[in-house]
Amino acid sequence: MREDRLDAYLAENDLESVWFARPNSFAWLTGGDNVVDRAGDVGVAAAGYDGDGVTVVTNDIEGQRLADEELDEGVAVVETDWHAESLADGVTEHAPEPAAADFDVPGFESVDASPLRHPLTDDDVERYRRLGQKAAAAVEAVCKEIEPGDTEHEVASALRVALSARDVEAPVILVGGAERAQRYRHYTPKKEELGDYALVSVTAESGGLHASLTRTVGFDPPAWLADRHEAAMRVGTTALAATRTAAANGDDAGAVFEEIRNAYAAVGHEGEWERHHQGGAAGFAGREWVATPGHDGPVTTPMGYAWNPTVRGAKSEDTVLVTDDGFAVLTRTGRWPTETVDAVGYDARIDRHLPLDRSSDD
Repeated sequence: MREDRLDAYLAENDLESVWFARPNSFAWLTGGDNVVDRAGDVGVAAAGYDGDGVTVVTNDIEGQRLADEELDEGVAVVETDWHAESLADGVTEHAPEPAAADFDVPGFESVDASPLRHPLTDDDVERYRRLGQKAAAAVEAVCKEIEPGDTEHEVASALRVALSARDVEAPVILVGGAERAQRYRHYTPKKEELGDYALVSVTAESGGLHASLTRTVGFDPPAWLADRHEAAMRVGTTALAATRTAAANGDDAGAVFEEIRNAYAAVGHEGEWERHHQGGAAGFAGREWVATPGHDGPVTTPMGYAWNPTVRGAKSEDTVLVTDDGFAVLTRTGRWPTETVDAVGYDARIDRHLPLDRSSDD
């Protein structure tokens, strides 16, 4: 399926080859990891497709390692001198032209890889299931052990260890204690104690795929938390139902966003959508697109969607595989309390994760 999409892309754009060096698209094409320095946007290798197969260009420091550990046997690896040529120079030297690339290569067109990456293939889906399970297991294990006196920094550190132990990276870790979770929608961890409750949000990555989830832990939670969380769950369920309908009807992300905005009003929190983005399609990026009013992002199936509605101090978020036949929550272990939630205006009911009640802990 990847080859079919790439062949069509080359034909439509009158190109001979297309090249990917950004880590998520390199992983999408090859299944391998081209990252050494995670602070960079571009990896140490570029993968190119020319209609006949895949070629990877890299330097002579990385070539043997990538061939041994990251790439299938059928992938050709071309090495350049690390001290003489940049990655762009190496690609220019070896690429059939005209060509496009997802990073700066002089004389090449620019390619946006995101539309090529969805819908997901069967292989993508299976790997996504495994990632979702590992990410949820790590987050839930940590959440079951944290205490009100723990700081947000300490919880974030524990999450990184738990995820790393499962061979999962964490591009995003947010931990908000009771005070900061009510004040901010992006609660980047600080040296603040959790207090009465905590929101823990993670985007996990493995093999280029990204899975996002949020878990809520209550020690002595405010009385309003359950109602606000319920409202967020209903908005999220509505977003998923609207996603499936939009995919069937050929509608775009803007149509789903309108249903999200209407759902906020229906659950008594009109205007809350203005205070935080609502999420969107997920796969080989934390969000392949983020829905906004009138957004023309493609809504396809099978595809991952990570909708993350918030009502002040509460958040509901999971990565869900939406197919023609229904919904599968990828970030679910079966070891966290859930509730079946009705969508607003749709005949759809989906299990959603509840706050974990730790108030009875000794």
